[in-house]
Amino acid sequence: MTGDGRRLDPPGPGGAGAAEAADPTGDGVFSWSRRAPRRQETPGGEPDRCPPSSAVQDVLDGLPGSVICLEPRFGADGEVEDFRITAASPDALDIGARRGKELVGLSILETYPTVFGTELWSGYVRALKTGVRYEGEPFEYQEVVAGIPRLSRFAVRAAPGRAGLIVSWVRLDSGEREQRRLAVMQRLAKMGWTDWDLVRNRITWSEEVYSIFGRDPAHGPMTLEELPEHVVAEDLPALGGAVQRLLGQGEPVDHTFRILAPDGGTRHIRIVAETETDVNGDPVEVHGAFQDLTAVKQAERQLLEHERAVQAHRTMLTAERSLAARLQHALLPLAHRSLHIAGLTVDVAYRPQQQGVEVGGDWYSAIELPDGDALLVVGDVAGHGLDAVATMAQLRFTAKGMAITGTPLATILARLNTLLLHSSERGFNTATMIMACYEPETGVLTWVQAGHLPLLLLRQGEARYLPSPRTALLGAMPEADYAPSTVRLLPGDQLLLFTDGLVETPGEIIDDGLDRLARTAAACTADDRPLDGILDALVTSGTRRDDVCVLHVRV
Repeated sequence: MTGDGRRLDPPGPGGAGAAEAADPTGDGVFSWSRRAPRRQETPGGEPDRCPPSSAVQDVLDGLPGSVICLEPRFGADGEVEDFRITAASPDALDIGARRGKELVGLSILETYPTVFGTELWSGYVRALKTGVRYEGEPFEYQEVVAGIPRLSRFAVRAAPGRAGLIVSWVRLDSGEREQRRLAVMQRLAKMGWTDWDLVRNRITWSEEVYSIFGRDPAHGPMTLEELPEHVVAEDLPALGGAVQRLLGQGEPVDHTFRILAPDGGTRHIRIVAETETDVNGDPVEVHGAFQDLTAVKQAERQLLEHERAVQAHRTMLTAERSLAARLQHALLPLAHRSLHIAGLTVDVAYRPQQQGVEVGGDWYSAIELPDGDALLVVGDVAGHGLDAVATMAQLRFTAKGMAITGTPLATILARLNTLLLHSSERGFNTATMIMACYEPETGVLTWVQAGHLPLLLLRQGEARYLPSPRTALLGAMPEADYAPSTVRLLPGDQLLLFTDGLVETPGEIIDDGLDRLARTAAACTADDRPLDGILDALVTSGTRRDDVCVLHVRV
């Protein structure tokens, strides 16, 4: 039964269609090829039935390659309007990666709509009508899969049979795609392959090898005799030894050498090769690959230079820290026992941050002046390192010198402010500072401050911060006003002068740290050495961001 409903005489001796039937082993499964089939009826008036699709599927299950059975669908005018796939071989694979039984039941025009009106569609219809096998020119079909258009080429054959059309195809572009994929991979990896037939002395290069060597493909591959002209002279002995071991002992080669590029530069080339031997063990062919490692070598060189620069910078910073620490220790020696000056007992604590390679600018001074008064100072220079230490030394000695000569405290801060304003070339041109002078005869403490944290007074187990006017940092603005404040101290009173490292904690405001210090200090006033208890409770190296400098004063 053909697709248009006409019955074909069954092949065999005495059958009316015996002359027309094709050899089943010739043109294909159920194929007819001599002339257009004609409709016949059995004596009972019933037309011959087409073999069921299950029988066709049983046959296709044993066939290799891509083979399907198409059943025609006719319109009201009797013309073919579509085909449906009723059976498929297990290896049948279409452009959409549908395989085998996944194809069964699909409509040709619904699944491959652009086929309609093409030579392939006309061939299908013509083969069905004439009974002549269709085998046309390579057919190109494009389908969008996952949003990506795919164009493929097929050689298609359609043979008419009692079940409809038996269609088989071979994909022609798979090899071409593999070649394109290989070419892209070689280009991205900057790698190409080479073969050397030692018997015929014939060398073959892939396209990428020509790019690696900067050689015109019209000149053909480079011979072994030409190679030394392009290799850097220093690399020739090692390369020659590797080639000799490859050809003489059959040892695989993995060697890097340099060549002179046509643009005058130098390229780093890696060769990986091995030999194929005959029955006597003699090399007859060489198979290998060249890879351009120039970019890799440049990256390695840049990384090495960067590592060297980092190491040099680290060495310099370590030396600077060591020098700054020695200078700081020389300028700011720590007392190992309490100081007794002008009726006061003074304890000093300095705790560096101990992170990184830089030293901070925290400092203090506690001396007795020529008139018998006590000078108490705590300061903090912005920044770290040698510049901060140098600025700290400048402020410390200048302040002490002016205080010894009897200069008023407010005047001292004003002049230090002017000094920093004219020392901006250091980069660390701001600082905070609190300076106090105690008169033992009257018990009066006079102090001035420049952007520094307030004095903490401990009296009869209670702690409170002494009020003072808000003032600018040293070096922040010209003509700053540093008005003095006074308080009368009583026997047993305690004072704390400190830098911000004692109260600052990441993630909280400074007021919280000041409150915590007041509570802790009040709880430690009865201790023999209150400063030790305060530091143990508040100074934690893991949370601090700055150095800590503290003066504890007891009347």
